[in-house]
Amino acid sequence: MTQEEMLTALYEKMAAEQDKYRDWLKGQPAAEVLNHAYEYTVREDIVMCMEELELTEAQAKALLASPAPLADVYKDFEKLETSYMDVIRDTIETRANELYQAQETLKNTPLYPHSAAYASEHGEMAQYNASFQASHACKEAIEQAIGRHYSNNRLDAEAAVNDVLEQFGADRVQYVLANTVRHKEWDGRISRDNKAWASTMPLPEGSPQDRHSGYLVVDRCNPGLTDLFLKQVRQLAGEREKPSVREKLQKAPAAPRRSAPAKKKEAER
Repeated sequence: MTQEEMLTALYEKMAAEQDKYRDWLKGQPAAEVLNHAYEYTVREDIVMCMEELELTEAQAKALLASPAPLADVYKDFEKLETSYMDVIRDTIETRANELYQAQETLKNTPLYPHSAAYASEHGEMAQYNASFQASHACKEAIEQAIGRHYSNNRLDAEAAVNDVLEQFGADRVQYVLANTVRHKEWDGRISRDNKAWASTMPLPEGSPQDRHSGYLVVDRCNPGLTDLFLKQVRQLAGEREKPSVREKLQKAPAAPRRSAPAKKKEAER
């Protein structure tokens, strides 16, 4: 038997061994199947590896002589698998760092208040696109937060709002919500108070229906729930009125009094 024939025979023997293992596994209770799920997956990988692995004739012959070469290889794999959990830990930490950096980028992206047309005219498309992407992510986060915290006909607005404010900050969240309310001014499920608030917010030029105007609308949630969400946003964001002139004067430090000019001494005669 040539080396190639021996490798083919070894692959076929391992594949048949895995088929027999799979048939046995199918007849086991669900709990037992779960207990062997990892072993089954690794054995599948070993068989797949054999499709391309080049062994010497002596190596192939030695494995082929084993009554269960697949099981033999798997047993040795278990002994050598000491760094497996380190790989998992490294993967978790790497992914967590990537997500954290992405969240920080979204949170720290400046809010661009103008339309795409304005940005193009002034050479600021990079700022516009970065802000639009952050606002779009904010819109989706609002929709997901409302869905996640709505149950039994009740919205846990504070929990939902905290999730989104933590990711995007108050300015962007209020910007997206103001866009939404202005777009749905006809809807009676949004309170007059929130409509009045939204009317004071500066929004980009253009039509709300124009994606390139910079508008983003929360549209996958009931407007009544969006209204509750916005009310809580305004409370937690600490909406503050501009201080009156009197308040400004009261808070301003008193101007230092000018001391009277010292009298000039008359020259002695």
